[in-house]
Amino acid sequence: MMTAMIALIRKDLKLYVNDKRALMLNLLMPIVLAAFFGSLFGGSGEAKTSKIDIGLVQEDTSALGKKIGDGLRADANLRVTELSREDAQQRVRSGKLGVAVVIPAGFGDAAGGALFSASAKPELPLFYDPSQSTVLAMVKGLLTQQVMQNVSAEMFNGQGGRDFTDKSLKQLEANPDTAKRPELTELLGSLKKFQSSEDQRAAAAGDGKAKSQAGLSMPFTTKDEALSSGPKYNGYAHSFAGMGVQFILFMGVDLGIGILLARRLGIWNRLLAAPVTMNQVLLSRALSGAIIAFGLLVAIFLAGALIFKVQISNPAGFLLVGMSFALMTAAFGLLIAAFGKTPEAARGMAVFATLIMVMLGGAWVPSFVFPEWMQQLTIVIPTRWAVDGLDAMTWRGLGMDAALRCAGVQLAFTALFGVLALWKFRADRA
Repeated sequence: MMTAMIALIRKDLKLYVNDKRALMLNLLMPIVLAAFFGSLFGGSGEAKTSKIDIGLVQEDTSALGKKIGDGLRADANLRVTELSREDAQQRVRSGKLGVAVVIPAGFGDAAGGALFSASAKPELPLFYDPSQSTVLAMVKGLLTQQVMQNVSAEMFNGQGGRDFTDKSLKQLEANPDTAKRPELTELLGSLKKFQSSEDQRAAAAGDGKAKSQAGLSMPFTTKDEALSSGPKYNGYAHSFAGMGVQFILFMGVDLGIGILLARRLGIWNRLLAAPVTMNQVLLSRALSGAIIAFGLLVAIFLAGALIFKVQISNPAGFLLVGMSFALMTAAFGLLIAAFGKTPEAARGMAVFATLIMVMLGGAWVPSFVFPEWMQQLTIVIPTRWAVDGLDAMTWRGLGMDAALRCAGVQLAFTALFGVLALWKFRADRA
């Protein structure tokens, strides 16, 4: 019995290794795609965040308007291109630019006046690509900081603020309803005193200019500290897990299609006519498929470690999760062969099912970005446990308890797929 099974397993392994096309598809493609997706997820974590490209339409030539534009140009998070309004609109429409900021004529004076009065607030037109709504939110935050800092600096210390204060106080004095606005009068009076004291301090310093030109700014800074139980975060680790799971499952699909083709060609019946049982043939196919799947997974992560510095924090847990996934892949292939009618129909349905599983399992993007209801739903998806298990054994650095949990669920799916496949094979043979 063991001699026959070993011979069958050796035969399957030789056939797979000699099929260069399948080997390239199942080994080279996941590495290439993992490299691409890993770079999108932050790469090895050592590269600096790329700058945001924006357009700037500088229509306001006032001192304050120019300061706002200069602040945007100096921001380390932005790469600013100066454009006319028409050019900015055209670039955004064509998708060449995500966001364009317009500083319209008269904005500086109007913004200063709106800071202390109930006058209409001036508008800052923002043109944006509807597919870049996230970029729009980031640009609006950086723009808010620049406007508040420069407008407040001008109103407290600049000549525009002094002119505005004098003008507003004269208007209040001439207004018969001034008694109804004592708070505003007191506020502007205090601002006038502050400006006068700044002028006196500057005159005493002998430079004729106010020394303090700072305006309102963010009252805090963040201290970003990345925390995980494992090694330094590497975006390639998740990508190699996801792409490895996807293409190894495709190999499992090929395993099942191979059995269907053997049935069509009569090879299956001749094989069962030999002194081996159907259980031996199925078990040998499952074991050879599992060996190939595990070998592919190790080779994919070996490439990730050598080329992209992916670290396996828990080698024993990685082997356990990898072997359980390999067995599940083999059982999945047998399930396809058992319930498939023809190779063509089975391939189409199996590829569709595989793509759904890898998508919901978090192979393309991490499952934590899914809506909460979908995160709960994907618990019943076997690939979710494979991807989470490989993540846990690499960059998350979790212990054997996580490996045992993920491996246990995958082995449960292995048993389910295997039992269903065996039942169907026996029913068809009866």
